[in-house]
Amino acid sequence: MILIQVNNIIKRYGAELILSNIKLEVQTNDRIAVVGRNGAGKSTLLKIMAGLLPYDEGEIHKPKEATLGYLAQNTGLESEQSIWKEMLSVFQHFVDTEKELRQMEQQMGDPEIIEQPEAYQKLLADYDTKQQAFKMEGGYQYEADIKAVLNGLHFGNFDWDTSIAELSGGQKTRLALGRLLLSKPDILILDEPTNHLDIETLSWLENYLNNYSGAVVIVSHDRYFLDKTVQTVYEISRNHSTKFHGNYSKYLQRKAENYEQDLKQFEKQQTEIKKMEEFVQKNIVRASTTKRAQSRRKQLEKMDKLDKPQGDESSAKFSFEVNRRSGNDVLKINDLAFTYEDSEDYIFSNLSFDLSRGESIALVGPNGVGKTTLLKTIVGDLKSSKGTIKLGANVQIGYYDQEQNRLNSNKTVLNELWDEYPMTNEKDIRTILGNFLFSGDDVLKTVSTLSGGEKARLSLAKLMMEKANLLILDEPTNHLDLDSKEVLESALIDFPGTILFVSHDRYFINKLATQIVEMQPQESRIYLGDYDYYLDKKQEEYELQLLNEQESTEAKQTADTKNSFEQEKELKKEKRKIERRISEIEKEIEKVENRIEEIEDLLCEPDIYQDHEKSLELTEENEKNNDHLEKLMEEWEQLHND
Repeated sequence: MILIQVNNIIKRYGAELILSNIKLEVQTNDRIAVVGRNGAGKSTLLKIMAGLLPYDEGEIHKPKEATLGYLAQNTGLESEQSIWKEMLSVFQHFVDTEKELRQMEQQMGDPEIIEQPEAYQKLLADYDTKQQAFKMEGGYQYEADIKAVLNGLHFGNFDWDTSIAELSGGQKTRLALGRLLLSKPDILILDEPTNHLDIETLSWLENYLNNYSGAVVIVSHDRYFLDKTVQTVYEISRNHSTKFHGNYSKYLQRKAENYEQDLKQFEKQQTEIKKMEEFVQKNIVRASTTKRAQSRRKQLEKMDKLDKPQGDESSAKFSFEVNRRSGNDVLKINDLAFTYEDSEDYIFSNLSFDLSRGESIALVGPNGVGKTTLLKTIVGDLKSSKGTIKLGANVQIGYYDQEQNRLNSNKTVLNELWDEYPMTNEKDIRTILGNFLFSGDDVLKTVSTLSGGEKARLSLAKLMMEKANLLILDEPTNHLDLDSKEVLESALIDFPGTILFVSHDRYFINKLATQIVEMQPQESRIYLGDYDYYLDKKQEEYELQLLNEQESTEAKQTADTKNSFEQEKELKKEKRKIERRISEIEKEIEKVENRIEEIEDLLCEPDIYQDHEKSLELTEENEKNNDHLEKLMEEWEQLHND
């Protein structure tokens, strides 16, 4: 079923064309990514699809019954309610239905209703219908759904009675995502949903979306996330959309193949055109060949000429070089720990690892474990509480700060670089900035006016000019579009020095890391491989732990069995006793249930329900029977549990 269809949408801001003849189709269970450079119009397209922005031309078709949920970039949940009550508000219809069911149950115990058989039977039928609908729609599951989403988004250790107003911006963003996921619309539109999520939460979100019953449309710069979740990619480039089947990696492959194929066809046609034009020029004036030349000229005029395929839009171009080569031992960290002066608790401790020349180590671990703190400690911005940090011979550090605190917000882009390297010609500085997509008057912008992506590119330009042999990078792919990320990856893969970095971009880690250091509050572990290798080893460790626990349990059971033969005999004896009692209870339950049913049938007979004394007597007897039945059932359940 088609849930939403976008046909030939055109969008302008003033005279500037943003989107042109965009076509996109969303069907049930589709998993779609919308990709493109920053500023290509991806978020604009999502807002148009969500009905939040008007468009100039084209059509959007969506069935009236299809529901749509939209999450904008960095949208925080603004509410005065507690975490739990806000999530519960998504299921208000279930809460209201539950109240109705409780009220109906109370009515069913009202003697006045019982004395009115028709009304009583109607009440029973209405109750059964409402209860079945409640069950089918998930009424007995919604609280479990809320808990699963809150745990998955790392609110498991929170007091869920906490007011949302007290939370940080990142926490509010995660809650906005959680509330939208719980509402379960037919079409889920997510603009950068992976912001503010650590790797563990990203993995949870991937699994959640893969099992989601509706369609999902995503804009994200997280390529690993896209590879795991989508099967269709729409690229927005030069105002137009192009559809590709497959995940993000398949999209890159198909895009490159299409470009090569189109280029070959274009070049082949150009060769044919050139030959035909030369033939016409040589033979048009000769009487013997003029007819053939005229025929070729007509062919040229009728030919459907191909346009030269356009390659990628301009991307940043840079490479990292070093002033001098370091020694083999670049960095040694031994038993390092860090705590703030006003705190007794360590952010991290017992941290040890070595970094040799040419290696690229990724630091991973949960948010709050101190990854950024460690980098700041290595570069000297913070002082460790314990342990040692030793740099090797000829090591020169270049540091990329994810907060961009090393940029001067009052300077222009040009002066931000030129003041650091005053002996370099302005032309050369402008050339470097041009390589990082700062062209023309862009270099005269004040740093404070730059976007996150522009600040990231400027910081990378400064880092490139340092020519350091040890790069320490804190979330270097944040704010970069997909093209810039790939250019950065290529530059770092070719870097002749050593790299230590923190990143939530698992695709980036996979491309770059030769080792993974997993940080936990009280220990660190080293894995010799990329991110996929790290995941495989973690899974092996988990399975081995389960196996060891199982073997330990089995061994304990065997030992207990050998050492307690008499106890086993006693247990069997007790078990037979329980089984006999269960059999007795089941017979008694059957007897009581038959009597209850017999009384209910009697109460429906006119002679009985018109005789108030007899009716009341039977009703009281049934109440006693129900109480007795409930006690029997409790004992039966208790014996089964034992």
